[in-house]
Amino acid sequence: MTEQSTGLEFPNGVVEPEYDLWAEDVNIDPTGIFADIDAADLAWRTKARKFVVEEVKKDIHEYWDKADYPLHLIKKLGDADLLRDGMNLDSYEKMTPLAAGLVNMEMARGDGSVATIVGVQGGLALRSVLFCGNEEQIQKYAMPMLAGELPGAFALTEPTHGSDSVSLETRATKVEGGYRISGEKKWIGNGSIGGVSIVWARDDEGKVRGFVVHQDAEGYSATTIQNKLSLRAIWQAHIRMENVFVPDEDVLPQATSFKDTSRVLFATRLGVAWSAVGHATACYESAVNYAKQRVQFGRPLAASQIVQERLARMQSELATIQVLVMQATKRETTGELTGPQASLAKYTATRTARAIASNARDLLGGNGILTSNRVARHFADVEAIHTYEGTETVQALIMGRDITGFSAFA
Repeated sequence: MTEQSTGLEFPNGVVEPEYDLWAEDVNIDPTGIFADIDAADLAWRTKARKFVVEEVKKDIHEYWDKADYPLHLIKKLGDADLLRDGMNLDSYEKMTPLAAGLVNMEMARGDGSVATIVGVQGGLALRSVLFCGNEEQIQKYAMPMLAGELPGAFALTEPTHGSDSVSLETRATKVEGGYRISGEKKWIGNGSIGGVSIVWARDDEGKVRGFVVHQDAEGYSATTIQNKLSLRAIWQAHIRMENVFVPDEDVLPQATSFKDTSRVLFATRLGVAWSAVGHATACYESAVNYAKQRVQFGRPLAASQIVQERLARMQSELATIQVLVMQATKRETTGELTGPQASLAKYTATRTARAIASNARDLLGGNGILTSNRVARHFADVEAIHTYEGTETVQALIMGRDITGFSAFA
């Protein structure tokens, strides 16, 4: 029977409204830390935000739900010149460390998987070639990576060597005309999508070297890792290499020790801290929007004292990490940023983002577990950035060594 045939009105109060958790009228800069940034840096932030709103927002939760990779975004990111991660090249618009941080922040504010695409493609793979490659390799590999035309992976982590990546055991044996590489790598973003992998392996002398390995090379096999809780819209691979031949021309000449690997990693650590700020921002603004729009007990949640206290706590935490990463970025700009300072930024930002995400998820109640409601994806994705580029424990040990003068590493 229909409402018309019974003569009874349907109770409108049971129909849940649509919540706009992306509404941008929330003050996400409570201390004004971003108010005076340079116009050129602001333009980079605006470009990244525009990309997120126009290319990411509409369907990223569907890709995330299905664990599908929006591969088309790699080329679009290249077209928008958003894959550079602060590296400057002739004939390209200048990109300062602050501009790179703001791009990372806005990408993560939009979605963690998309931010990781930028981090893997630009921050790690592209940077490895630019730092360690010769001019021919830069033109052959780095420039297509920059344009988003060649997917790039950074293959360092091994199944048995995560935090102690310096102990990597993948071998590169010298043969006529090149090297034969054998070993396994795990958690390698872009490692199974048909591009190239920058593989780090030990040569016959035990030195860590860098190699450009084509993913269609004989002996290279990559399985996309399934059942991930985080970063579901980018594929990470478990790679096995059995006597993969790499010609001498694809050996990175400036990658001759783990110090060269560390140089690449150090340059990206602050980017992870900025990404954490982006995740925290998304969760905070979603929580504020929801609290204003959600009505319970005859009034908006935002009118409740306890909800206001929770939002105030989130705002305080967000402001804290914003100020921290801005200060660290100032030191990076002047070349004064130390390893322990970068670790402090990463440690504090990811830990704090985790707390904000948890608080926001809870404030949304049952709606907080729906990936279409934004917070749930960030809540899950923060778990990944809390771990990668060095776990919280490893960052703490770097900081602890600096504090005490004693190394607690094995």
